[in-house]
Amino acid sequence: MRRSVSSIPTNIAEGCGRNTEKDFARFLDNAMGSASELEYQLILAHDLEYISLEAYETTNRELTEIRRMLNAFIQKLRTSEKTKS
Repeated sequence: MRRSVSSIPTNIAEGCGRNTEKDFARFLDNAMGSASELEYQLILAHDLEYISLEAYETTNRELTEIRRMLNAFIQKLRTSEKTKS
């Protein structure tokens, strides 16, 4: 879970250093993949009773918001890239 969590902002930061919006969007896709990994790991941790229902629900709400923001950013970059072509 720690690796998945840290991979989200790491991919965003690495994407910021790229030269094109297309490359940046690709790294945001990678961040989204890490968020999906974390979502599964949260479900598993709750199912195995490693975390409480309250901790699961709180963290999952926050993760859902992060995924929503990532998705909006990806769509904005891809739309911007299409209008430049």
